Amino acid sequence: MGKNALALDYRILAVFLFLFIGGLVFMVSTTFSSSQEIYGSTTYILFHQLKFGVLPGILLGLICFFVPLHKIRKLSFLGVAAALLLTALVFVPGVGVNTGGALRWVSLGPFSFQPSEFLKIAFIVYLAAWISSKIEEGSEKRKGINFWNAKDLTVIFLPFLAILFVIGLILYCQPDISTLGVIVITAFLMFFAAKTRPVYTVLLVCGGIAAFAFFVSFSSYRLERIFTFLNQGSDPMGKGYQINQSLISIGSGGWFGKGIGIGMQKFGFLPHPASDSIFAVLGEETGFIGSFLLVSAFFLFAWFGLKAAKAAKDDFSRMLAVGIVSWITLQAFIHMGAMVEIMPLTGIPLPFISYGGSHLIAEFMAAGILLNVSKKNLKI
Repeated sequence: MGKNALALDYRILAVFLFLFIGGLVFMVSTTFSSSQEIYGSTTYILFHQLKFGVLPGILLGLICFFVPLHKIRKLSFLGVAAALLLTALVFVPGVGVNTGGALRWVSLGPFSFQPSEFLKIAFIVYLAAWISSKIEEGSEKRKGINFWNAKDLTVIFLPFLAILFVIGLILYCQPDISTLGVIVITAFLMFFAAKTRPVYTVLLVCGGIAAFAFFVSFSSYRLERIFTFLNQGSDPMGKGYQINQSLISIGSGGWFGKGIGIGMQKFGFLPHPASDSIFAVLGEETGFIGSFLLVSAFFLFAWFGLKAAKAAKDDFSRMLAVGIVSWITLQAFIHMGAMVEIMPLTGIPLPFISYGGSHLIAEFMAAGILLNVSKKNLKI
């Protein structure tokens, strides 16, 4: 074990613990009533989250922290291949679980999980390894992927699109467009951070807009979400019900909130209060001050993570940090933005806070890797 094997960036660790512990508190506040009603115990859902989310998350997060980054890099292809295979298992009869008309869960014996959550972190690690390898193949004068000719286009840009196409096809068929959107935007930010030519950035943005228009135009429920977002008052008791209840919840919290555990909107008014709508519960119970602290925590997570990326001594570590920060903060602000009517509803979880084992485990792994990157920059 090297001299800095136990080194910690306490800023990142403190923000992570604040989000995680706060998440447990609000999960208990949100689920104690339903847990009692369904399972006969106010703490059943809490212990389920601890058993199937927190404990395996801590274990895998510690592994990601202690395993040298060069070994993680070597395993990146196997990791993304395994994640793609698990994600494809949702289409296997008897293995994939259909919930709400979507095939997003896999059931293997006593365990069930959402493989697309692990695909996020596996893809980030693989893309970081792939991009850094392309940078290293260039001459020493090239500080990033600043390629222009046709040969470099076929070596860099088209393979990048091919990777996204495979992932996009699997997620589109489930369908899980929200996860696909997070992955695509994260990949774009990583590609941009690699100092690509502006023309590639323009092509990616145009392609992303075209793909979004395609997905929306061929799906009635996605069109309904867009129309509902643009005109919330058109159907307040129907399609606009969730966002209206969310706004009521957050607005009723005032400056300081009603108090943890005292909020009323979670009792049959907010759909999926422990997962999809947990920020609205937090807003009602802690008010503007609590919401502001949570938003600030994600800003700090991004700030400290990007500082770790800037200080990284190799391209792989830098791209890893950029990818993890982009994913976590993007998903957080999509979730919170939907609750305050800035964005359409998506149903994606709030990182470290929403109920659910699969996403929490993947986020613990991401935190472990980010701490692993940052410890290499610390002077012992």
